[in-house]
Amino acid sequence: MTVDAVEEFERHRSKLFGLAYRMLGSAEEAEDVVQDVFLRWHQASAVESPWAWLAKVATNLCVNRLTSARARRESYVGFWLPEPVLTADGALGPLDSAEQREFVSLAFLVLLERLNPVERAVFVLREAFDYSHREVAEVINSSEANSRQLYTRARRRLAEARGRSDRRLDQARRRDLVESFLAAAQQGDLPGLEKVLAEDVTVWVDGGGRVGAARRPISGVSQVARYMVGSLSIAGERVRLSAAEVNGALGLLARAGEELVGVLVPETSEGRISGIRIIANPDKLRLSHSGGLSGS
Repeated sequence: MTVDAVEEFERHRSKLFGLAYRMLGSAEEAEDVVQDVFLRWHQASAVESPWAWLAKVATNLCVNRLTSARARRESYVGFWLPEPVLTADGALGPLDSAEQREFVSLAFLVLLERLNPVERAVFVLREAFDYSHREVAEVINSSEANSRQLYTRARRRLAEARGRSDRRLDQARRRDLVESFLAAAQQGDLPGLEKVLAEDVTVWVDGGGRVGAARRPISGVSQVARYMVGSLSIAGERVRLSAAEVNGALGLLARAGEELVGVLVPETSEGRISGIRIIANPDKLRLSHSGGLSGS
């Protein structure tokens, strides 16, 4: 492979990672796909449009992986959540609008699991990469008409399942809510915590069977408030929390010494915290490659 070919690939590496992550919901698997694409790029010759070629190869590799991933996730211990990604440095591309942020949120990536692999490919290419239906059809080896049908079906399925994510709430107000939530939880202030939680707030915890974690969603303001206060009380001074942008939203990183032991990402609706997704599975917290989380 020539130096120019390597440099051409590197120009697209970050974008490929963003595509594969949106398809798979896993930073580790996304990086594996990028490496697989690189090996195929090494063997390719006379590519007229590098990005189009790379995106097609990456998309089809992801479609194949999703087929087997579904079987693994059906037998997953507890509640499965996507692998979190730090996004302040642009790991998943520009997140300038509320819609761009929503489309990489943990909540939305969970919704994408409702789509079959090809539907997910069509939706991601259309929404995140602004592909035309003609371009999508070329990627999935189908017709423009079929691309339109798949896209319409995907949008309908997602619209039916989407929650009340408050896309209009500005970032400053979100930060205020998260900071109030954190202060009340750390102080064991149940009344203060209940003030910032929606009545039907829900907590989802992904421990992957690797750590002690609730295996079913916890719902209701009182139940969630007690769960959060109890969890932090058990952790005590051993764990410290710090703010970070996770999947386009303000989240909290929990560390025990230098080890990352959890990621909490609150969701808001109507000016209150309506959901909290917690990733505690160590396999999803020890990455240090592009976009992944690091334990240090």
